[in-house]
Amino acid sequence: MPLKLAVYPGSFDPVTYGHLDIIDRGLKIFDGVIVAVARNSEKNALFTVQERIELLTEILKDRPEARVETFDGLLVDYVRRVGASVVIRGLRAVSDFEFEFQLAQMNRNITRDVETLFMMTSVPYSYLSSSIVKEVSCLNGPVDKLVPPLVKSALDAKFRG
Repeated sequence: MPLKLAVYPGSFDPVTYGHLDIIDRGLKIFDGVIVAVARNSEKNALFTVQERIELLTEILKDRPEARVETFDGLLVDYVRRVGASVVIRGLRAVSDFEFEFQLAQMNRNITRDVETLFMMTSVPYSYLSSSIVKEVSCLNGPVDKLVPPLVKSALDAKFRG
């Protein structure tokens, strides 16, 4: 039986415990999850793509079924290229759904070979976003319950040198 692969795309700038929750839950459903760091020129990133890949790779090192890659271009093209057939998307609130629904419908319009699986974020992370983490960290607030220690250290290095 072939492996069932899923792709979990995002900017992961930075990766949070909410992201890790979705990855871990995805690994319970799929044989493997590719965490695909998007090269998105529209977002003003704090961490470079390479820094995000390095952080994710280190954090996920004990999860051999998860691998970290980067992509640009159409997500569905990338998903097909890596041999996956499912895109995992995390939803925090109803406000996320409208945007994610539009993306899923467009992807479905492009190809019927790729499905989108929406996963509701676990309750402790329902308010959590990378943007909030960056803002709180920038203002010297506590983020240790929001991100892994490695990410907290990287945030401290960015904001407090």
